[in-house]
Amino acid sequence: MATKYLLVSGGVISGIGKGVIASSLGVLLKSIGLKVTSIKIDPYMNIDAGLMNPLEYINPKATIKAEVGLIMATDTANVSFLMTAEKSTLILEIMSVPHLTDAVQDWIQKVAAIPVDSTGEKPDVCIIELGGTVGDIESAPFIEALRCLRRRAGQNNFLHCHVSLIPVINDEQKTKPTQAAIKDVRHAGLSPDIIACRCSLPLLKSTTDKLAMYCQVEPEQVIAVHDVPSTYHVPLLLERQGLIPILREVLRLDALPIVPPLVRSGAEIWETWKTLTDTQDRARETVKICLVGKYVSLHDSYLSVRKSLEHASMRCGRKLEIIWLDSTDLEVATETTSPVTYHKAWHQLCTASGILVPGGFGHRGIEGMIRAAKWAREKKVPYLGICLGMQIAVIEFCRTICGIEDAQSEEMDDSAKNKVIIHMPEVSKETMGAVMRLGLRNTVFQKNSGFSKLRALYEPETTQANGVLPESNTSTTATADGEVATKSSPSHPPVISERHRHKYEVNPEFVPTMATHGLEFIGKDESGERMEILELRDHPWYVGVQYHPEYLSRVLRPSIPYLGFFAAAAGCLEEVMAKGAKTVKGATKGLVNGL
Repeated sequence: MATKYLLVSGGVISGIGKGVIASSLGVLLKSIGLKVTSIKIDPYMNIDAGLMNPLEYINPKATIKAEVGLIMATDTANVSFLMTAEKSTLILEIMSVPHLTDAVQDWIQKVAAIPVDSTGEKPDVCIIELGGTVGDIESAPFIEALRCLRRRAGQNNFLHCHVSLIPVINDEQKTKPTQAAIKDVRHAGLSPDIIACRCSLPLLKSTTDKLAMYCQVEPEQVIAVHDVPSTYHVPLLLERQGLIPILREVLRLDALPIVPPLVRSGAEIWETWKTLTDTQDRARETVKICLVGKYVSLHDSYLSVRKSLEHASMRCGRKLEIIWLDSTDLEVATETTSPVTYHKAWHQLCTASGILVPGGFGHRGIEGMIRAAKWAREKKVPYLGICLGMQIAVIEFCRTICGIEDAQSEEMDDSAKNKVIIHMPEVSKETMGAVMRLGLRNTVFQKNSGFSKLRALYEPETTQANGVLPESNTSTTATADGEVATKSSPSHPPVISERHRHKYEVNPEFVPTMATHGLEFIGKDESGERMEILELRDHPWYVGVQYHPEYLSRVLRPSIPYLGFFAAAAGCLEEVMAKGAKTVKGATKGLVNGL
């Protein structure tokens, strides 16, 4: 069967919610048993989006989306592809149309066919989110490519959802911006099948009828996406307005061969999702998490971290309150330059239920992070260090406990005598981009990790945890929903696989010293030389991981390190560990279909 394509574009303003709409459509399609993949297209020219400073980049959301692993298409990449082709073919001239647009289409079709779940089968539907706003000059080649893709895909294989804005002025819902946006879309050659209208309040019938008349669609094709308590309510909002029947009709989804196990798991997804959102609405207890970072003035810089915390809080049936704390405010210099800011920051840190230090680059604010890690360790406050946050925990422990007062990271001071954090030997020191240790990497729990709370949550006997991979020393069983549960034998600790993105690592020369003083690295890479996980005994939760578990966190399948951290901060870690990562009382049940 031919792949079905669902395009989500936006108009009027940027940041209108295309990503939320695209994700919600994915939930709806999965709920009826379909295999779904997604592509994010952003029209910037950077080859390595991960090097953009989120505080300076004009569209920071694109940087974050690159970090969480959505697939990117850039003009540069496609032009590079065409330049390579030019050397081996008789192309007289390279043009935007048809060469660039054909390359984009070929790339989309190639990526859309890649299996994305454990069924190993080609996805039924590919959701394409077109970044930016229709009408922007930089997105023109992609819009033309998608116009051509609609024709290439064939009838009933392409659906276009355009997200637009309905502002309210003097209590009146205005339709002119959306009318103009639809005109721009049609001028570009695309014809929306669904108009998703972002608004503060539900659309009036008169507004819907007016949009239908002037935008040449039926009233049921105008979908209201008004403000809701959380983004996780959006799939329910779309479903209540009859979006699934529209998708079935336009894309002829009933003609697709859907196996009964996926239909059953899809129904379970939907019931679980409804239970989850209801539990979130009824949660009363609030847990304060202090995020000590470098880019906190722009919260979206840590979007994947924030979402992972939300997933964990929903699983625990608690409300989440994030305290955004600039690490420089905790430093001694701030006490002199701005005493009010300094004492306020320390008050916020001291009153938090948990402290999280996320990833980052550069020396700014490092000493503040170290002081936060020390407070968490000494005062028994749950702590989670991600990538740089793990390295911060190592530096603090070496300075305070091991007596290495000048312990430092090579990233901060390459002339330091005691570099407890070093540049990875196989990575270039001169080049910034495309030289990091990236992607899925295996981590082996060590034999001394039996005490570990993190390992207990990862253990596949009690949970189908994200990131757990079958190895030669494990046995695997396929479940009805396509997930794979991995069981480790008693003589072989489990192996997990998580996504990495770093250039620096713990110096193995100092590991024995740290172990002697009580800091144990319970997870290492397959060679046993690269430190991946640290955890303190006799602490409610003091964990550092070199990888980025937030990249694999899902609404119905929270990241294990984040879940354990939040549960410890919420005071329900024992309950979570007793039931594995499956559920806690009052929260969602089970893990289904990869969500």
